[in-house]
Amino acid sequence: MDHLQAIEMFVAVAGEGGFAAAARKLRISPPAVTRGIAALEARLGTALFHRSTRAVALTDAGSVFLGEARRLLAGLAEAERAVRGVQAEPSGQLFLTAPVMFGRLHVLPVVDALLTGHHDLAVRMMLIDRNVRIVEEGIDVAVRIGSLADSSLKAVRVGAVRQVLVASPAYIARRGAPTTLAELAAHDVIGMEGPRTANEWSFASGRWRAERRPRLIVNTVDATLAAAEAGRGIANLLSYQVADALDGGRLVSLLPDEAPPPLPVHLLFEPLRAALPSVRLFVDAMKGRMRMAGLV
Repeated sequence: MDHLQAIEMFVAVAGEGGFAAAARKLRISPPAVTRGIAALEARLGTALFHRSTRAVALTDAGSVFLGEARRLLAGLAEAERAVRGVQAEPSGQLFLTAPVMFGRLHVLPVVDALLTGHHDLAVRMMLIDRNVRIVEEGIDVAVRIGSLADSSLKAVRVGAVRQVLVASPAYIARRGAPTTLAELAAHDVIGMEGPRTANEWSFASGRWRAERRPRLIVNTVDATLAAAEAGRGIANLLSYQVADALDGGRLVSLLPDEAPPPLPVHLLFEPLRAALPSVRLFVDAMKGRMRMAGLV
């Protein structure tokens, strides 16, 4: 069996989570996929999958090989596009990931415009408020907000957002507005699970740590916004998350002079994918979107 075809089968099985599903995707028979994976494992001298009657999972060796296999196939696809001279027109599927609210407010409008203007392009979006493994998940471009860890991935800065401390007018009328960081200790704060919890917040003059556990802790931005607008307490959110509520008077900004430096917004992707027409087009469109939204 062709070695490259066996690698394509391996990537399909890993992506689809099973031999039968991979066979359907590739439009070949399940036994052909089974033979292809067996031949590849024999060539490599190691098992790539743990097999059971109910599930297929990557071995440690399979996890390592998956990233390299995807890069190989992506490089081959790009080389074929170059030979055919179709680099200028995006086509195929573009797989994106972004934080939920940022994706809904700023990535989805860009995607809508790209789909309208390029009929051979398809887009898959994973909106999730945690960082996913870009290479292992086969993602083309990831939106990252905040500082980046060192990696071999390419990062393009497209904008920035600010931390904003907010509360509702009703809460301020009832409890007053803090004028210093020290006064925060006397207020109710709304905690949010994740990297930006209420137990410790960063400010221009340093870090502030809550002296007591927040009475309310939620796990989504939408719930934090709703609780703040309902007067439950003070929330620590990002500028794009509270823009509508501030403009509508449902929330009020607090301690603006204590705001820390803006957080960068990056697009993160494998260097090999930088030449893909769909990736180039998306990066340029996101830069324009950030300028239009004033998030620069």
